[in-house]
Amino acid sequence: MKILDWYILKRYLFTFLMMLLLFIPIGITINLAEKIGKILENNVPFGEVAMYYLNFTIYFANLLFPLFLFLSVIWFTSKLANNTEIVAFLSSGVSFSRFLRPYLIGASIVAIMALILGLYLAPKASSGYNQFIYKHLKSGNQQLLQTQNIYRQINDNDYIYVSNFDVSQKTGNNFTYEHFEGNKLKYKIFANAITFSEKDSTYRLFNYVKRKIGDNNDVIETIRRKDTVFTFDLEDLTPVEYIAETLQYGELNSFIKKEKERGSSNIGRYEVVLYKKWSLPVSIFILTIIAVAVSSIKRRGGMGVNLAFGICIAMVFVFFDKVFGVMASQSDFPPIIAVWFPNVIFGILAIYLLYNAKR
Repeated sequence: MKILDWYILKRYLFTFLMMLLLFIPIGITINLAEKIGKILENNVPFGEVAMYYLNFTIYFANLLFPLFLFLSVIWFTSKLANNTEIVAFLSSGVSFSRFLRPYLIGASIVAIMALILGLYLAPKASSGYNQFIYKHLKSGNQQLLQTQNIYRQINDNDYIYVSNFDVSQKTGNNFTYEHFEGNKLKYKIFANAITFSEKDSTYRLFNYVKRKIGDNNDVIETIRRKDTVFTFDLEDLTPVEYIAETLQYGELNSFIKKEKERGSSNIGRYEVVLYKKWSLPVSIFILTIIAVAVSSIKRRGGMGVNLAFGICIAMVFVFFDKVFGVMASQSDFPPIIAVWFPNVIFGILAIYLLYNAKR
């Protein structure tokens, strides 16, 4: 039986690897064809381009791991079925559950890889991927380079606003800082521009104006340039999607906790990214079971029919995943339900198909 396990496991992992090696270069080629004009126009160094496509590979491989695996399992299991190898296995006294075991072992290996990728490697790759885009590929359009009209509550008493913020230059315009005690405004800071210095973690304000609200008279302080520190982080001025994708699991947990304490809105979009780090490895097991159940029976039309059916299932899975993800990000729909609902639905489908396959 160990020979059977090893035979299927090798085919499982080899086909999955070949699927990655086939589709990732295609994805890189398509992306390069779209971006080559901007890259040449901006004279981007080759080293930065190479690092961008390494990050691109990790970033998108993490997103598409379950689907690559799903199609690869359908592919090689259909070949086993067409060669009547599965009939031979089952006729020799091997139960379908026992036949499924090496697939689940392979799914465990890939799920661990996906977990490590999602928790540690993908956030770093996402950071490099997004930084390259903001630095080189969108430099001709300032609106794309900047976040617009950012208003954030820092804590119970402090609020910040900036009309736009340039991520690559770490510079914003029309900055406002308001401090309240109870419902009463105590002071307000305004600056035409704000720049963050990574060297000493300070903010430089240009045309700085501070207005202290008094009971009878206000006190106004004006300085042409002022270096100071604030209680908010630079991340408070960067795009939501950019932040969520680039934080590792522990950092993202802390970030969500901090945002909840601040009373920030749209926490759901952060939680969607958090929960997907765990739901994606689970989907690998579910899609593996569906793929085996669908493709283990020899059908008229052969492998093509199984692949067509598998692609349809994959498209429905992606549809559910995207729709519910958007619902949680842009409404009050519970993020944990949005993320896990596709797995629950397809888990039920996997149980049903597995039951029929055993018969």
